[in-house]
Amino acid sequence: MDTVAVARSLAPLLRERADEIEAARRLPADLARRFAADGLCRLLVPEAYGGLEVPPAQMLATVEALAEADGSAAWCVFIYATSGSLLAYLPPDEARAVFSSAETILAGVFAPQGEATVEGDGYRVNGRWAWGSGTQNADWILGGCRIEGEPIPRLLLAPAADIEFLDTWNVSGLCGTGSTDFAMENVFIPRTRAASLSVDRSVERPLYQFPNFALLALGIAGVAMGLARASITELVGLAGAKTPQGSARPLANRPHSQSEVAQAEAELRSARAFLFEAVEAAWHAASTRGRIPLDEKRDVRLATTWATRASAQTVDRMYHLGGGSAVHRASRLQRVFRDVHVATQHMMVSPSTYELTGRLLLGLETDTTFL
Repeated sequence: MDTVAVARSLAPLLRERADEIEAARRLPADLARRFAADGLCRLLVPEAYGGLEVPPAQMLATVEALAEADGSAAWCVFIYATSGSLLAYLPPDEARAVFSSAETILAGVFAPQGEATVEGDGYRVNGRWAWGSGTQNADWILGGCRIEGEPIPRLLLAPAADIEFLDTWNVSGLCGTGSTDFAMENVFIPRTRAASLSVDRSVERPLYQFPNFALLALGIAGVAMGLARASITELVGLAGAKTPQGSARPLANRPHSQSEVAQAEAELRSARAFLFEAVEAAWHAASTRGRIPLDEKRDVRLATTWATRASAQTVDRMYHLGGGSAVHRASRLQRVFRDVHVATQHMMVSPSTYELTGRLLLGLETDTTFL
């Protein structure tokens, strides 16, 4: 299935509804269901359970294409996609029961922000999770938990009816992601809907050799790169028509503009090429060797953070070139600027990634838990 083409076909609709998405502070339910019907919420769900199980590079390009039209919508799609990968870690019968329809949506937070105690054949869960992107449209919600008496955190999956959604998402950018806090209070979850990403993988396919943290980071980079491409497109459209105050020449005819656009184009495309090269190398290793060596994992994380940061720099160049025109809500540059600078705040693409990958490049002993 050509999910990139599907994403591009949705672009006019997303641009048309961008203001609505932002004002609602969440993805409208009908758009979430449209994404599910079009297959975009099952990008990383195993084929054995009715998913698409696409290569990571295809997931990345799909998210990127959506983000050119609307960053919040793209963000929700990659959350749905990465959350769906949890099914590869559940017992097969449970995974099929959860993914009972091709339009089932999973969302949630991998970080172990909840607490659980063992109770019979399951867990009693309490906790509150931040950054619950897209959760209000999901059928199933996952939350990372520390388990009393167990050394390894687990992801626990609960039906949406057991979740309390909290109205906490009042932010500067990616407003339409609905990344509100959510809570579970005294919720029982059977052991069959709990999984450790380090020990419980039940589907041995190349896609699931990719660390979940890497897949999550790839989604962030896809959003950032799509936003960066949108900023260049927006500025180029503006430059031919705008004559800056105090100048006799249109913006496009000014040497500084020409230099900035050229550097932005080179910066974005260089970072994008590095990322796709690293992802394809890791995919080749997973497909031919059944595992991804540490060096390839390192390169994927380094390239992902670099692509996200380079995308933000590209947006900054275009925003500043846009001058006063860029601050008005009628200009898409202001929204892209706000959106990309929320994406850069995610821990998966934080500057600490450079320290982690730099230690590996230098041959130093390194904790690779979050690689």
